[in-house]
Amino acid sequence: MANTFQLEIVTPEKQVVRDVAEEAQIPGLNGYLGILPGHAPLITELAVGVITYRMRGEAHTLSVAWGFVEVLPDKVTILAEAAERPQEIDVARAQKAKERAEQRLKSNDPEIDYTRAGDALQRAETRLKVAEEK
Repeated sequence: MANTFQLEIVTPEKQVVRDVAEEAQIPGLNGYLGILPGHAPLITELAVGVITYRMRGEAHTLSVAWGFVEVLPDKVTILAEAAERPQEIDVARAQKAKERAEQRLKSNDPEIDYTRAGDALQRAETRLKVAEEK
């Protein structure tokens, strides 16, 4: 059995990652998935979170939001609505998005979509967490 697998992360705008990995942690809709070479095939929804993958002992992280993951024994393909490496994250913009989402969640306005505001807060917090790893 191989000790690596092909990892591809794609957004509608670009291919973000095309690399080999020894392992990966991927945020699935129902929790994080640990992926090793030879993993059983599966397809799942991608949640907002941090993807971490390791190659030659070095960890790489990305912020991702929504999409789908296909896992095959020798390849993992992630189709994400958004994916950013730490150096690509605009920290000031992410901080403003976090503050806006927090204000919406604190308001008593019946017009506010609290689910959407919660998703925005989670995405902003994830982006800020990944950006700290620059």
